[in-house]
Amino acid sequence: MLKSLITSKTRIKLLLKFFLNSENKGYLRNLEQEFGESTNAIRVELNRLEQAGLLTSEVTGNRKYYQANIAHPLFGDINSIVKKFIGIDQLVEKVTSQIGDLEAAYITGDFARGIDSKIMDLVLIGNNLDTNHITHLIKLSENMINRKVRSLILTANQMKDYFEDKPALLIWKANKN
Repeated sequence: MLKSLITSKTRIKLLLKFFLNSENKGYLRNLEQEFGESTNAIRVELNRLEQAGLLTSEVTGNRKYYQANIAHPLFGDINSIVKKFIGIDQLVEKVTSQIGDLEAAYITGDFARGIDSKIMDLVLIGNNLDTNHITHLIKLSENMINRKVRSLILTANQMKDYFEDKPALLIWKANKN
């Protein structure tokens, strides 16, 4: 869907990088290595997105770092489109319903860094979760999103140690009233 709306592969990669996880930052040479594309193509798209107000930038030393502009009125919409593009919305809907005492769900790995991948790492936080049902739902979700999903179940106490040095993107949290 996104590829038919946005024909620039570089722009799609930048939108994934910055709008999937708004904390992601990047500079030109770093993005060149990550994407495997020319600096000129990346620079053109960065300039367009910055001129549109979708990205902000700051200069540190001799590097200009870019980041999603979360204050932009379209930030939420673009974030939602990017999540739909990679299938997070469908995965969350399938996995979080009726699996036990789920407290939170996170995406880690490449997607948390804003890098498109064929493997999605899902971390579920909770107690007494139905692992058989989770496995079944993940298999169904994989067919829907055309990605392999690796899951890990942790308790709230284990979570602190696990996320210490890993990027994590919170995608669902229990509404505890």
